[in-house]
Amino acid sequence: METKQSMSNDSRPVIGIPARSIVDASNGFRYSGIPLTYSNAVERAGGAPVLIPLHLSEETLEAIYSRIDALLLAGGVDVHPKEFGEDVMPYCGEIDTARDETELRVTRWALADGHPIFGICRGIQMLNVAAGGSLYQDIPAQLKTEQNHSYRQGDPYNLRAHPVELEPTSRVARWLGAPALQVNSLHHQSLKQVAPGLRVIARAPDGVIEAVESENDQFRVGVQWHPELLEDDARMAKLFEAFVASASEFRAKRNGH
Repeated sequence: METKQSMSNDSRPVIGIPARSIVDASNGFRYSGIPLTYSNAVERAGGAPVLIPLHLSEETLEAIYSRIDALLLAGGVDVHPKEFGEDVMPYCGEIDTARDETELRVTRWALADGHPIFGICRGIQMLNVAAGGSLYQDIPAQLKTEQNHSYRQGDPYNLRAHPVELEPTSRVARWLGAPALQVNSLHHQSLKQVAPGLRVIARAPDGVIEAVESENDQFRVGVQWHPELLEDDARMAKLFEAFVASASEFRAKRNGH
């Protein structure tokens, strides 16, 4: 007999989070992992986070993908410029090709199938590239700005580095309940050519793109800051709550409810 507890757990939408490559320098062992800040934020919002490991066969990856209700693209190292038709420039940073391969595959599946997608930092960049856009490989080298967007050693990860102005009519502005806010900033790349189907809904004072969302009503949202690290701002939880709610709606429609 199914218990009330098991029924409640089964109602949680499953949120897939592609991992990053990790190598233990002491023994050379390779791992797939992700900071707990992402899975914790998803769980608090009512979702069931599931890690998607790297180096899987397409068949295995499809088996995992078929069971998720939404996709969270987390922060991390640079997307390989070949994925948007450019050579690697000297100012490009660390690249994780195994992660690129997995994320591009599942993100393009999600775009085609209508799964909700939420991209954070590298995640907004991956979303844009998977949908057909491009990136600046390095803001200081390619954009004229005095604003520092990169993380500086010793700073707290929740340091408010600069403000962002939100498009007042955007869904993100509605969820946050504000047309502007102060955010943290931990990136050296940013969106260049915005992919078809996405619209810019937030910028930093120097014009760097800080958020995008889909032009239609599908949940395809990317933010350049790290809301999962801003637990001291209750508004940030609203982004994850809206994402998980969208995943629940997708799950219900797919199951015919």
